[in-house]
Amino acid sequence: MSRSYFIVITLIILTLLSAIAGLSYGPADISPTQIFQCIAGNCPDKISQMVIWQVRVPRVLVGLVAGMGLAIAGAILQNTTRNPLADPYLFGIVSGAGLGVTIANISLSSIGLDQQLAIALPLAAFLGALLAIIIVLIIAKVLQRMEQLLLTGIAVSFMLAAVTQFILFFGEPYATNRVIFWLMGSLARVEMANFYVIATVLLITIVIITALHRQIDALLLGDESAASLGINVDKLRLLMLALCAALTATIVAYCGGIGFVGLMIPHIVRQVFGVTTLKLIIGSALIGGIFLIWVDIIARSALANAEIPIGIITSALGSIFFLFIMVKTRNIN
Repeated sequence: MSRSYFIVITLIILTLLSAIAGLSYGPADISPTQIFQCIAGNCPDKISQMVIWQVRVPRVLVGLVAGMGLAIAGAILQNTTRNPLADPYLFGIVSGAGLGVTIANISLSSIGLDQQLAIALPLAAFLGALLAIIIVLIIAKVLQRMEQLLLTGIAVSFMLAAVTQFILFFGEPYATNRVIFWLMGSLARVEMANFYVIATVLLITIVIITALHRQIDALLLGDESAASLGINVDKLRLLMLALCAALTATIVAYCGGIGFVGLMIPHIVRQVFGVTTLKLIIGSALIGGIFLIWVDIIARSALANAEIPIGIITSALGSIFFLFIMVKTRNIN
């Protein structure tokens, strides 16, 4: 058995163990044996059945696919832009999605259409994320410096975040509080329907990336080299950015602003699997899913009577990781 297969099998086992840990932890005391009985359809009591299937299973599954999706989006952004610091959060995608959700939330709440939020939020998040991508690409095109995409993304991220805060400042207090809590990221209110939507978008993204993985790998050689191989660089890059926007926006719409997963996980995976797209995607999906399940467990267990928004934990870890990469890069240079 090759080293890569061994690592993948190990990660799959760790994913299953992490999922069991996520299902086991919570205010209600349910043993792993009872969890297996409920999954097999033989729950010992109705309360355990309700807690497992209506609360914990959706939470663990959404955490799994959200971690997978954010890590994959970061990996694709990094390979597409040839920038190891690219991340949906730093690229302005999360801020754009946040702006879209904020506008939809505040405006629909003000006219009493709260019931329509479940349908409107994913669409608003996608439009906001797409807006951020379009602004970044236009500015980068004007500058004619594709290597400055990340810096442009950071600037756009701050700009859209400022617009979001301006809207929240004048919004209705209840809707504003709801949006502020959402912006910090949480899996507390997710449902199985959210899992099906995110999993569908994630599956479509993986299929498209798998089909185009050789073309994406060619981008790592440089735009001119990729073009000499017959690849339409601009169209491929635009498609990948749109895919990242759709995937990130879907996750952000249901889970809120969870930053830096797309920065940290691909970096770790690259040290083990290498830089080629297919291996990077497989490794990022598995480790990203495991990572977010455990972040959610920490968020639920760190404080006795409160739950920490997971976006706070990922941002704290991500900022430290970002500084570590900058120092490491400086030492290498």
